[in-house]
Amino acid sequence: MAKNVQLKFNDTAPDLELLDTLGAPIRLSALWKKQALVLAFTRHFGCPQCREMVDSLANASAEIKSNGLELAFVTQGSPQETKTFCEARAPGQLCLADPEREAYRAFGLERANVWQTFLSWPVWQSNKRLKQERGWNTELPPPGQDAMQLAGTFVIGTDGRIRLPYYYDNIADHPPVDLLLHGVMGMDWNQPFEGPVAP
Repeated sequence: MAKNVQLKFNDTAPDLELLDTLGAPIRLSALWKKQALVLAFTRHFGCPQCREMVDSLANASAEIKSNGLELAFVTQGSPQETKTFCEARAPGQLCLADPEREAYRAFGLERANVWQTFLSWPVWQSNKRLKQERGWNTELPPPGQDAMQLAGTFVIGTDGRIRLPYYYDNIADHPPVDLLLHGVMGMDWNQPFEGPVAP
C-alpha cells in the first residue's frame, strides 16, 4: 500500500466536503476563506491522548479565536457519534465527521506503527499520567474507527495554503497551543506568505 504524502509548509490544502454533526455538508475552504483555520484531526474516541488533545484545544478556543483563528475538529466518527463526542469534550466547537477517513488520507495522515503506539516510551508515560490524573484508560475504538490512525493538526491560511503542518511522532504527541496561537517567529497566520523565511 502506498504511503500517504505529507503536506509541507505553503502547500495547497486539500479542499474536501465533510459532514457536520447534523449530517450537513461543509466544504473546508468555506472555513479558511473567512480566517485562518486550525484543523485538528482526532484519533479514535477510545484514545485518552485524543481526549486530552481535544480538551486542550477546546479550553483554549476563546484565545484561539481572539487571535483571529477558526477552530475545527475532524473525527473518524459518523455525524451522530461526532455530535455525542464533541458535546462531551468540546461543546460549542465546530466538529466534522469523516467516517471514511478521506480527509485523513488527503492530509497525509498515516496509520501508526508499533513504535508510535505500544512500544513508545512517551505513550507509556502518557497513559500512566492520564490514568493517575484523570482516571482515563485506553478503550477500544467504536466500530468503524481505526485504532491505529494517527492524528495531526494543521493551520491553513485564508489563501488555502498550509501555514503549519503538524504530524505526530507518536500518539501522545500534540502541538503546543502556544505554537498554534503565535506561530513560528511570530508569524501572522492570516497574512499570505510571499518571501523567504530568513533575509
